[in-house]
Amino acid sequence: MRTYESIIIVHPEVAGDTYQGLLDKYKEVLNQQNATLHKIDEWGNRTLAYPIQKQSKGTFVLFVFDAAPEGLAELERRFRLDESVIKFQSVLLEKFDPSTLEAPKPAAEAETASPAEESASSSEEEKGEEKSEESED
Repeated sequence: MRTYESIIIVHPEVAGDTYQGLLDKYKEVLNQQNATLHKIDEWGNRTLAYPIQKQSKGTFVLFVFDAAPEGLAELERRFRLDESVIKFQSVLLEKFDPSTLEAPKPAAEAETASPAEESASSSEEEKGEEKSEESED
């Protein structure tokens, strides 16, 4: 099985129970296709860069899942048939690392890196600078 990422834009007037029903429907489609759902990330309502189907806003939802190519084809077929989905895009993830799905660390923890981590990152930067100087010669 391959790992895919699908982003859908849901019509902005779909909300509440109808919206949750829509998400549950696509979870069920993935289950029927023997797919492993890693993550559903709801990004909320956003303004679109250009109007799509006469809409200037939409609700964005990200699905990350493992499926066979036939499973992805069925999911995309269902996206096309559903009038609530105004746009979608699916991408094959070449190198998938499940640990990247973890919640990001709070900013306070990220800023207080230990001195050992800081020295390791600065030595990596110096190595990168030395390589770039050698390649210029």
